[in-house]
Amino acid sequence: MREKINIAIDGYSSCGKSTLARNLAKELKYVYVDSGAMYRAVTLYCLQNGIIAEDGSVNISELIGALRRINVSFNHNRTLGKSDTYLNGERVEDEIRSLRISQNVSEVSKVKEVREVLVKFQQKLGKKKGVVMDGRDIGTVVFPDATLKIFMTADLDIRVQRRYEELIAKGHSLNLLEVKENLVSRDQKDTSRKENPLKKASDAIVLDNTFLSKEQQLEQVKAWVEDRTSKK
Repeated sequence: MREKINIAIDGYSSCGKSTLARNLAKELKYVYVDSGAMYRAVTLYCLQNGIIAEDGSVNISELIGALRRINVSFNHNRTLGKSDTYLNGERVEDEIRSLRISQNVSEVSKVKEVREVLVKFQQKLGKKKGVVMDGRDIGTVVFPDATLKIFMTADLDIRVQRRYEELIAKGHSLNLLEVKENLVSRDQKDTSRKENPLKKASDAIVLDNTFLSKEQQLEQVKAWVEDRTSKK
């Protein structure tokens, strides 16, 4: 039996990172961790508790003080066959996927203290190996020694359409322009923030899935996993 490895998947918003990571983990019988869900859950807490103002500004001191009261966890949903995100014991999987959370999460995730707390938790999850984790800084900060690192990208208009369809399917009312403005804003904030910005790890493989189906992406990455594990 081959030794399990950690797989880091980074990339821009709405590139399908979570879908690929989840399907890959299922195929490999690995643990899947959606790091972005953690930041979204913290953002939800901030919105619920008035830490984020109407203009989108974050009360940094209040947020830092609240971190000890925020517990993010994952529980397996047998019906859906995936892990759901919980905030202080309450399932928040649906709430954290809304456009409102997307519009505010970048401001929360750039706070140094937030990233320090969540990165430590993420690294703890990867101690035993056999983890597929997706996010913005997995290959550069969380798992810098990951055996396989992937950096995902896709054409902006394709990402906008994918995100729009996902939100509409969940019952959200919005238009393509709103989605595009949100993605452009998040890309700018994610790549320019001071703390652990989104960037390609020097040893990451680029996966441009603009014209690839979910099945094609999965098969390509499985081939990369096979290549890496066969050399160990």
